[in-house]
Amino acid sequence: MSLHQRPHQKPPGTGDSLPAVSSPTAATAPSRPHPLLTLPYLFSLLAVLLFAALLLPWGPAARPPSSPWRSYTLQEAAAFAAAAGNGTVLLAAVSGPYLPFLSNWLISVRRAGRADQVLVIAEDYETLDRINAAWPGHAVLVPPAPDAQTAHKFGSQGFFNFTSRRPRHLLQILELGYSVMYNDVDMVWLADPFPYLVEDHDVYFMDDMTPVKPLDHSHELPPPGKKGRTYICSCMIFLRPTEGAKLLLRKWIEELKEQPWSKQRKANDQPAFNWALNKTAGQVDVYLLPQSAFPTGGLYFKNKTWVKQTKGKHVIIHNNYITGFEKKIKRFRDHGLWLVDEHSDESPLGRI
Repeated sequence: MSLHQRPHQKPPGTGDSLPAVSSPTAATAPSRPHPLLTLPYLFSLLAVLLFAALLLPWGPAARPPSSPWRSYTLQEAAAFAAAAGNGTVLLAAVSGPYLPFLSNWLISVRRAGRADQVLVIAEDYETLDRINAAWPGHAVLVPPAPDAQTAHKFGSQGFFNFTSRRPRHLLQILELGYSVMYNDVDMVWLADPFPYLVEDHDVYFMDDMTPVKPLDHSHELPPPGKKGRTYICSCMIFLRPTEGAKLLLRKWIEELKEQPWSKQRKANDQPAFNWALNKTAGQVDVYLLPQSAFPTGGLYFKNKTWVKQTKGKHVIIHNNYITGFEKKIKRFRDHGLWLVDEHSDESPLGRI
């Protein structure tokens, strides 16, 4: 719809002929301006026109360009990633604010030769389109999209909603017949972790406890801690498409329903994961990865002696035991692990 100019109208009293003068008094009296041509009226008319211009579109309403990725399914995306990984998908999940961490993680994954099998669960449509514009096919959104703006602060309900979707994504991929490794994106690979996935267990994971273990520690599920459950990290998990792994994920989903977020508890997905591990013990074949290769951040960043003693053994470093984007970035920088500063050209996403 377009706005049309009003036709110019001659004000009353003007024309090709002059009005007759009836008397000298009328001829000499000053003419009064027509009421419609007074300044207050003209200003009011201008205001009305400006207001209409703001409210009424000048043409057809602009629509955001349609994206082919809105209809891209998890089944299609998993098949795409698994084809490059011999049936194994490397999974991460992000919303917009986490993109710098995703890019940093991707640089390290690419150096290990595993980037092609990465699939990113985008938690908002802007992130979905942004990743696939730079790296087509490697991101998918599983509806409904959570509120990305509330998913950033650890301990918040938004963060709980964000992380509680994880076991459902993993289970869907297993149901498709693929193996899957999940990583949080505040991790950095120093080496390829897949050679450490020895034998044919259902599930592999890393401990989140900081006490130092012997180098030849047991690979069984550790004993429960003070809260009656183990402290395994849900940040890095590898699962094969076995009935045991599916049983664990279904139990994890059940535990999340039984332990919803509240202002008092401020839960996240990890306690529910550990309860699921404990309650399915003996039914699922699990394997605890070596601490020297997969240390928690509370050990790697705080125990310099241990880091020196285990130098050359580290495989994946997790930047946990600290909250806040800026604090995490600073700690990565302090340890030479914030790769995007000087190596953004190695990221499939380019510079974020």
